[in-house]
Order: sequence, then structure tokens, then C-alpha cells
Amino acid sequence: MARNRRQLTPFSLSFLDIMSCGFGAAVLLFLIIKHNIDSDVPTPEVISVPDFQSEVSLLEEEIRLGELNLVEAKNTTEEIKQQIVITAGLARKITEEINNLSGQHDALLAANNDTELDSLKADLIRLEQQKNILEQKLEEKGEASRQFSGDGDRAYVSGLKMSGKRLLILVDSSASMLDETIVNILRRRNMSEDRKRRSAKWQHTIKIVEWLSAKFPLDSQFQIYNFNTATDALVSNTKGQWLDVRDKAKLDAAFKRLGALIPEKGTNLEKAFIAANQLKPKPDNIYLITDGFPTQGSKSPRKTTISGKDRAKLFGNAVQKLPVRTPVNIILTPIEGDPYAAIAYWRLSRATQGSFMSPSRDWP
Repeated sequence: MARNRRQLTPFSLSFLDIMSCGFGAAVLLFLIIKHNIDSDVPTPEVISVPDFQSEVSLLEEEIRLGELNLVEAKNTTEEIKQQIVITAGLARKITEEINNLSGQHDALLAANNDTELDSLKADLIRLEQQKNILEQKLEEKGEASRQFSGDGDRAYVSGLKMSGKRLLILVDSSASMLDETIVNILRRRNMSEDRKRRSAKWQHTIKIVEWLSAKFPLDSQFQIYNFNTATDALVSNTKGQWLDVRDKAKLDAAFKRLGALIPEKGTNLEKAFIAANQLKPKPDNIYLITDGFPTQGSKSPRKTTISGKDRAKLFGNAVQKLPVRTPVNIILTPIEGDPYAAIAYWRLSRATQGSFMSPSRDWP
């Protein structure tokens, strides 16, 4: 046994050392190479991964809104269905009522007997009696104190109300009432008295006064003044007095005098308002018929001409002489060269709670 054991030699040990060192070197080299490879690989945090979470949240929100809209749409659909059902029921009800009324109409047409005719005759008599009663009441209230007929269409919304116990009409009888233009006014001033009276504008003014007087309440009192540079009553010796509307002779005298007047001279509105203020008791309504600003005031004019600005001042001075709390109803006939007169007279009517109108040529 001892003879067969192999003897170890230094060479065999050296070979083992060499192999071990080689293996160790190979292992070391492998570790070094593996470490370098791992160090070159980027970490998971460095890798850019797309962020899909926000898109997922957005889609979820859209899905939620879509579900809400779907619920609202379903509710709206149900409401529309209910309305359709209700409308259909109403349509059927209306159709039934129409058929019912048609049947009643046919029955009435078929039942044309003496009883129904007697009933209709009785209704006709009753309506006729009511008509007579209304006409009698209108007559008692004095719907018209005089009869007036004209050629023009008088169905205008004038706003003029003939109301009150004492009514005053102020008629401008100055030369400007001869025509609507300055040239024709100057031309007509040199015509005969008869042609002056028959001028279209003055005849229009006379018709306006007649229309107003026809609306006087029968239980009222009246006075009619004409004014130019002075103011006077149309009925002689009655200035400062109230006249009874039922006194037909006084009314006729007033219109006879008005028809005989000739428009002339200037316009002094201040004197007209002073005369109105001197009436006792004060008038309940004033009806002013004129065509523009005045040309004279309390002081005598120094010049033969006057500017529009000065005429406006004369108007303001005249307004100060009006009776307090008396409505002024203005009928402004047209004239050229006085553009601000309409505005000033309209403001006066508004301030006094009266009315304002500028009538057409065929009124009244």
C-alpha cells in the first residue's frame, strides 16, 4: 500500500497554483466587465415614461359629464312626452267643444220659431230704449252748445278738453293772422278790408273759435277776447265779465263781431294775459289761438323791426302775467320765421297742465 501511493512533486503543486491564479484572474476580470456593463445601463428613474394618468383622468371626467348629460336628456324627453300628452288632451277637448258649438248652432238655425223671434224683438226694443237714454244724457250734459259743420275731417286726437265752469278764448287778431308767409302778410296788408277778412288763415281761425264754442258745456260761462296791440271782448261792453253759455244772443253777437274783425297791427300777448288775470273769478281753462311769439310788450317799441331773441323775451314776460294754476290750451296756426315758438308754447301748455296742438288746414 505504501508503495502504490503517488508521490507529490513540486511541479504538481506549482501547476495547481497557476491554475488557481488563472481562474481567479478570470473571475476578477468577469466581475470587472459585468460591473462596467451595469454602470452603463440607465436607472429606471432616468427613463422617460409617458404620463398616461392625466389622460385617464380626463377621459373619466368626460365619461362622468356624458352620463350627467344623458340623465338630463332623458328627463327632458320625459317632460316633452308629458307636454305632448297634455297638448293632445287639450286638442281633443277643443275639438269636442267646437263640435258641441256647431251642433248648438245648427240646432238654433233649425229652431227658427216664433218664440225666438219675439225674444229678438224684445232685445231690439230694449237696446233702442238704452240708446235713447244715452242720447238724452248727452243732451243734458251739453255735448254741443252750438251746431258746427265743416268740410274737413275733424276726427283728430287733439287732446283739447272743454271742461270747467268758466272758459276763456283768446284770439290773436294781429296782422300776422292774414297769411302763413311774411311776403304774403305784407302783400295782404295793402289789400281791401274785405279781402283781408276772407284770407284763408283768418277764416281758418274763425272756424277754430266756432268749433271751440260748440263744445262749451251748457252749464258753463264763457268769454272771448281778441287781441293785437290791445285786448277787447268780442261782445261789446262785457270785458271783465263772464257770459252764460245758454245766452244764445251773446254767442251770436260774439261771432258777428269776430266775422267783422280785420287782422291788423302787432301782437301784444302780455296785455291779453293781463286781461285774463283780471277776470273774477279766474278762468278754469284758457284757449289761446295764435301763430307765434309776440312783437310788443308793456313798453312801446323804439324800432320798426324786432329780432327773434327779443320776441322770445316778450313771450317770457307775458307768461309771468298769466293767472296762477290755470291750464293754458294752445292752438298754434303756422307761420314762417318763428321756429322756436312751437317749442315755447308746448312747454307753456305742459307747465300749466294744458294741451297743445298745431292743426292742419282742414281742421276743424
